[in-house]
Amino acid sequence: MKNNIKIRPALFEDLTSIVTIYNQAIRSRKATGNLWEFTVKQRVEWFKKHNLDEFPIYVAELNGEVVGYVNLSEYRSGREAMSKIAEVSFFLDDEHKRKGIGSALLEHVIKDCSRIEKNTLLAFLLDVNIESIKLLSKYGFSEWGRLPATINIDDKVHDHLIYGLKVNLS
Repeated sequence: MKNNIKIRPALFEDLTSIVTIYNQAIRSRKATGNLWEFTVKQRVEWFKKHNLDEFPIYVAELNGEVVGYVNLSEYRSGREAMSKIAEVSFFLDDEHKRKGIGSALLEHVIKDCSRIEKNTLLAFLLDVNIESIKLLSKYGFSEWGRLPATINIDDKVHDHLIYGLKVNLS
């Protein structure tokens, strides 16, 4: 299946699919700390903050359909000493999980770190997001931090995990 997956930079026209996928993650109650779904209009500014040269968004296409995305975001905005660090987030359409899409997206963005000069990737996730923890671990991420019992979703308390990866820029 992985060979049929096309990874490309996100276009504004992809925003509807990106929002649909993210809203699925919100409904799962284990993949993000957002509790309320977004409209496309609400995500326009978020989309505009990303750019291919520093903090890209990539989509995964399967048979011409956007089935997942990965994005890098600024970590600790305005702190120049942290400019080589990026936060990585990835989300897959519920109907297309376990098809190698998450792996393809993560591989692509890790390789791209050399081009955009990022040497550290951080992923912030909930302790119940076992699938993402396994995927991150597969690519060399490890737990760098844990904020115990800090996330409250529907009166269920979770640990907030920080997974990190030092990226070889050569």
